[in-house]
Amino acid sequence: MTVTLERRPETKFAGLTLSPLEPTIGAEISGVDLSRPLSTEDRDFIKAALLRYKVVFFRDQHALDAESQAAFAANFGPLYTHPTTRSDADNKPIHKIEPPDLQLFEARKAAGAGLVQAGYHSDTSWRLVPTWGAVLRAIDLPEVGGDTVWVDAGAAYEGLKPETKARLEGLHVTHDFRDALLAAGHDYPIVAHPIVRKHRETGASILWVNFTQKPQVIGLDRAESNALLTEILDQYRKPEYQVRFKWRPGSVAFWDNRAAVHIAIRNYGDFPRLLDRVLIADEPLWTDL
Repeated sequence: MTVTLERRPETKFAGLTLSPLEPTIGAEISGVDLSRPLSTEDRDFIKAALLRYKVVFFRDQHALDAESQAAFAANFGPLYTHPTTRSDADNKPIHKIEPPDLQLFEARKAAGAGLVQAGYHSDTSWRLVPTWGAVLRAIDLPEVGGDTVWVDAGAAYEGLKPETKARLEGLHVTHDFRDALLAAGHDYPIVAHPIVRKHRETGASILWVNFTQKPQVIGLDRAESNALLTEILDQYRKPEYQVRFKWRPGSVAFWDNRAAVHIAIRNYGDFPRLLDRVLIADEPLWTDL
């Protein structure tokens, strides 16, 4: 079934309610219990909302556990187990986003140049074929702080100056996650993806750089590369392209990893913030490959 969503303050469909948070990115969906099997109609409505708003949020999903979180994500494609996942065999697809991940980030930040450790990223961009979707569930949250910001990377591209768009055409940027993978007993070559990618389902041009993975523009010297990356980073930081989500117990976020980049706001000290993530694999086909 094909679902088309018009731009309006609220959309109702078969008991579900879609409430946009920003004009182009972020919407809350209510009226569905993610711990129970989805109907085909609900699945298609959620997917259409995701393509339209890049990230969708669900509140009060207190019955959702690791098994049902994985089952919900599996409605949208095969699951991918991240090589640094720390979990038992029963919860293998679940990757725990917790303090060790933050310690690794801080160590890499201390070792690298400021702009290339800016924090905006897409998950598994270090793979030749990155995962397309992610479902993140709140487990243990600080009383305040710890929000996550998602950026509409398509709108960020469209907002570039024409001369910058022309300059980016055909350029590739590196994605280097080897230090974390080696620490987990794995290895993977450094890959390079186009800075501007075509979204296979929507056809949108996406500004796609991972600032946590030592980006370097291929074919440019370091100074020229950093100047171009700074311009991209400035786009990501503009509030008009962002949605900021305040986590609460029972909150779930589901985003299109091809259409958005995100950043966790680390303003909660040493609280053991914990979220469980399930990744959804993509087919090895991109319109720009």
